[in-house]
Amino acid sequence: MTDPKSLGKVAVLMGGSSAEREISLMSGGGVLAALQSQGVDAHAFDPAERELVELKRDGYARAFIALHGRHGEDGTVQGALELLRIPYTGPGVMASAIAIDKVMTKRLWQAVGLPTPKYVALPRDAQSRQRVVQVPDELGLPLIVKPPHEGSSIGVTKVKGYSQMQDAVALAANYDDVVLCEEFIEGDELTCPVLGEGENARALPVIRIVAPEGAYDYQNKYFTDVTQYLVPSGLPEAEEREIQRIVVEAYRALGCRGWGRADLMVRASDRRPYLLEMNTSPGMTSHSLVPMSAKAAGMSYEQLCLHIAASAALDG
Repeated sequence: MTDPKSLGKVAVLMGGSSAEREISLMSGGGVLAALQSQGVDAHAFDPAERELVELKRDGYARAFIALHGRHGEDGTVQGALELLRIPYTGPGVMASAIAIDKVMTKRLWQAVGLPTPKYVALPRDAQSRQRVVQVPDELGLPLIVKPPHEGSSIGVTKVKGYSQMQDAVALAANYDDVVLCEEFIEGDELTCPVLGEGENARALPVIRIVAPEGAYDYQNKYFTDVTQYLVPSGLPEAEEREIQRIVVEAYRALGCRGWGRADLMVRASDRRPYLLEMNTSPGMTSHSLVPMSAKAAGMSYEQLCLHIAASAALDG
């Protein structure tokens, strides 16, 4: 058990300037209340409203990163905290920078032999109508189009026909210079959190997500109660163990530490798992999945927040 007083003064970084600001404020509010309820000297800190250098001036001993997306989950805040020598939660600079970029993540996973859906990356100069309409020939239909640096299903389209491709790419291009087009995997949608580092990294229980008509989008993630989260997942025990093994491998391959959460699909036709992405600063709202999985493993929300806060570290 972590002694709350041993953590010192803790800044809960929340809000920020990304497209996920609203969710980050919800996550950070939950973490802040949990830490304070356990006797931690924790305070809210919004980098969109205050300079990070104030953390040093105000005597913070560590930072709990509850920021999501750009300038929070992408290595930039992590780099600033490294320079300030303030330990922080979650993966370090390099792991954060790679994991925020779904194209780079997929390249790395492919290089070490981990399964991830086929994809086509379209940089800004490769988004002509002629090029875009070729993508379904390469990946098949339906397919997924998304901005590779955003989370929370922002800018994501499930494309069912050639005629939708141009609008889907244009939507994703509003958020990113590169657009990721990805093979659609028909089957079970799963997520699996990981706690720890290196050989000590351990997967928490797998959650199976059942959304209305498969639409696990921004609205159904955060603002409705129609999505079902099944934990225990109901998967065969051997299948769940194999998914946990792959997720921990994926986490280690990226060099993650502290905590993270992998999203994946299991193809219905052959039960083969496919890694989609690694979240290095997962949501901690009332609808969030890491607390749900931790609870199934016997860890309360407050204990989880304490555990993560105690894992704060620096790269070097």
